[in-house]
Amino acid sequence: MNAIFRKIVVIAFLFIFVPLFASTLWGFPPAAKPRISVLATGGTIAGAAPVATQTIGYQAAVLPVGEVLASVPDLGRIADIHGEQVVQIASENMNPDIWMRIARRCEDLLSRDNADGIVITQGTDTLEETAYFLNLTLKSRKPVVLVGAMRPATALSADGSLNLYNAVATAASPLTRGQGVLVVMNDTVNAAREVTKTSTFSVETFRSPDLGALGYIKSGRVHLYRGPSRRHTTDTPFYLKNIEKLPKIEILYGYAGSGTAAVEAAVKAGVAGIVYAATGNGSLPEAAKAALAAASKKGVFVVRSSRTGSGMVARNGEVNDDALGFIAADNLNPQKARILLMLALTATQDAKVIQQYFDTY
Repeated sequence: MNAIFRKIVVIAFLFIFVPLFASTLWGFPPAAKPRISVLATGGTIAGAAPVATQTIGYQAAVLPVGEVLASVPDLGRIADIHGEQVVQIASENMNPDIWMRIARRCEDLLSRDNADGIVITQGTDTLEETAYFLNLTLKSRKPVVLVGAMRPATALSADGSLNLYNAVATAASPLTRGQGVLVVMNDTVNAAREVTKTSTFSVETFRSPDLGALGYIKSGRVHLYRGPSRRHTTDTPFYLKNIEKLPKIEILYGYAGSGTAAVEAAVKAGVAGIVYAATGNGSLPEAAKAALAAASKKGVFVVRSSRTGSGMVARNGEVNDDALGFIAADNLNPQKARILLMLALTATQDAKVIQQYFDTY
C-alpha cells in the first residue's frame, strides 16, 4: 500500500506540481484563453419585464452589454471577454446601415492579433438576416457567432444566459474556424445561410429546414458533424471597402389572386430589384408575371423565391427565367435572397452573373 501511495505522489508531483513550479520560477506563461469580443445590439437577450412570468409584451434592448455579460460569470473560465455596445435596438429596427456598421466593426476587430473571435448578441426577429449579410461580406476565417434569446433576461427559465455561454464557447472553439458565420441558440449550431426563425415563441425556433444543424454544444463543448453547404466570407466577391450604400430591394408576397399593383408601386418607388416570394416552386400568377416582366425590361432585377419556407426554386421550372430575364433564388428564403441581391448589385449588373451568385453563395 505504501509503495502504491508513493507512486501516486510521484505522478502527482511530475504532472501537477512540476509544471506549476516551472511556470512560477521560470516565467513560463500559462495557457492563454481565447480572446472573444462580444458586440451587443439589444434584442430580447437584453430585454426586461416587470413580472418573471411575462414572456410577451416585455421591453427589448434594455440591459447594456455589461449587465448581459455579468449575468454569465462563467464566461471568464472559457475566454477573455471584451464587450461593447454597438447599438441598442429591438431587432425589427435592424437595417442595412446598421449591418454595415456592425460589419465594419467586425472587420476591424478580426484584423487584430488580440481577437480570436466575435459573438454578436441580437434580437431574433432579423438575426438570420444579419448573420447572412456578415457571412457574405466578412473577410476572415475567425469565428463569428450570432446569438439571441426567446425570453427576456427577467423571465423564469430565461434562455439568454446559456445561449450566450454556448455562443462564446463556439466562438472560442478551434473547430469553428473557417466555418463562416454561425448562429447558436438552444444548444444548436447552425450555418448563417441555412438557418431561419420558425416559431414566434419556442426556444427551439432557429432551424435549418433543408439541411439540418451543423452540430451541437454540450456542457460547453462544440460537436460539429458537417460544414456549411455554400461558399462564404473569404470566398465571396463582396467587399465592404467597395460598398458605400446598398441598393434598395423590395420583397413582394405572392398569393391567390395577386395582381400588378405591388409590383408597379415598387417600380415607381425606384427600387433596383424585387424579390418575389412566390407560391410553391416560385410560380407566378399571369398578372404578376406580366408586371414583373415589364419591370425587368425597365432594368429592375427580379428574383423568384418561395414563400413555402424550404426547398429550392428551380431555374426555368415554373417560369421561363431565360426568356423573362429573371433570377431563381435556389433555396434562399425571400429575406436572404434580398440580401444576396443587394450585395450582388454592388459587384455586377449582369443577371447571368447574379444567377451564378445565387447558385454559389
